[in-house]
Amino acid sequence: MKNTHAAAIDKPDTFLADLQALVIDAEKLLGESQAEERAGDGSGLRARFEAAQERFSDIYAGAKKRIVAGGKRTDSAIRDNPYQAMAIAAGVGLLIGVLIGRRGK
Repeated sequence: MKNTHAAAIDKPDTFLADLQALVIDAEKLLGESQAEERAGDGSGLRARFEAAQERFSDIYAGAKKRIVAGGKRTDSAIRDNPYQAMAIAAGVGLLIGVLIGRRGK
């Protein structure tokens, strides 16, 4: 049951959908709190929320750009040197296998 939950978290689309739902809920909450705070200055909360949302969008865009660029570089390196890439992958797999085998004893 834990594996199903972990697999759902790992999917980017699921994460984005959850994040969008969180933003929608936060906007509803802000709307309700702003209606309650009409007597006072309720615009500060909305301004902070919008600033945080903008910062998150910038961080997300930057991270996405770096991840895509890294993926393209990795793909290019593997295509340029396929035998070296296979040797490195086999070596890493062997090392992990040895470490796991030693841990079990």
